[in-house]
Amino acid sequence: MTANLDWKSLGFDYTKTDFNVRYTYSDGKWSEMEVTADEYVPMHMSASCLHYGCELFEGLKAFRGVDGKIRLFRPEENAKRFISSARRLCLPEPTVEMFVKACEECVKRNARFVPPYESGASLYLRPVMFGTSVGLGVRPSKDALIVVYCSPVGPYFKSGIKPIRVAADRSQDRSAQHGTGDVKVGGNYASSLLCGEMAHKNGFANVLFLDSVERRYIEECGAANFFAIKDGEYITPKSPSILPSITNKSLRQIAQDLGLKVVERPIDIEELSTFEECGACGTAAVISPIGFVHDMQTGKDYVFDMENVGEWSMKLYNTLRDIQYGRCEDKHGWTLEVKVEE
Repeated sequence: MTANLDWKSLGFDYTKTDFNVRYTYSDGKWSEMEVTADEYVPMHMSASCLHYGCELFEGLKAFRGVDGKIRLFRPEENAKRFISSARRLCLPEPTVEMFVKACEECVKRNARFVPPYESGASLYLRPVMFGTSVGLGVRPSKDALIVVYCSPVGPYFKSGIKPIRVAADRSQDRSAQHGTGDVKVGGNYASSLLCGEMAHKNGFANVLFLDSVERRYIEECGAANFFAIKDGEYITPKSPSILPSITNKSLRQIAQDLGLKVVERPIDIEELSTFEECGACGTAAVISPIGFVHDMQTGKDYVFDMENVGEWSMKLYNTLRDIQYGRCEDKHGWTLEVKVEE
């Protein structure tokens, strides 16, 4: 039975579902998977995640396709990145199989919350790991908890995909060059909040972060990767502090399939004026086209098109969405069908 929700009015926020899935790590081994309806996590006040940031997470989606089937999009890639983040924080590493199994089970147990195909919405999954060892010293956590929960979320662009205004800000760094920018840990997002709030108050939808050394090379756009189109090339920044986006990885392959040359290299902010199109890409929106960039330090503006989405951005967006919703052939094997009894 489908949940009684107003699917059309869903935003990107938490809505209570029926179950979540958990693993615990203690005494050097992982527990069996546990399914629970409890939304809360029992935790000691001196747990390492609360004091020293020993926490990481992922984000992925399940879609109800045009054929009624439910599909997860590239969960193995999220699993690999989850493991990489755990390794960076010296937390116990789960296996790819554990991660994917937990995601599948979470979708199965909450299948009634997978939005109908016509709604354009999806089921967002949030796998998260906490270091739970009790203590006061700064040291790796020997104990951990993984929780995979989900929430139905609405389409990012309720009124259709539209270009956004972005502020480039050199005054704050998202991540140091050899820090944790290439893994998905909570501290990266905490450090971006002040800058993001300042941008929003000034009428910008997002922040374009530059490198922390020379403060001239584009890195990420808010919590998303950056890409640009120029002379038949799909260009994306190369830096050790950029999170390897699964959406960007997918778009690079699609770009190649569509005949674009894929280039990964450093991108100077001054090069913005030479691009035909550019945008931010990630799980939530797939692509957020960028129509205008304001450099908050120099005052320089880079103007694209605030009224229309670029031709290549639209092709890339539509192709990826077609794969996710089963509207075209999944020739790269990116989707995993979750078989449920409804």
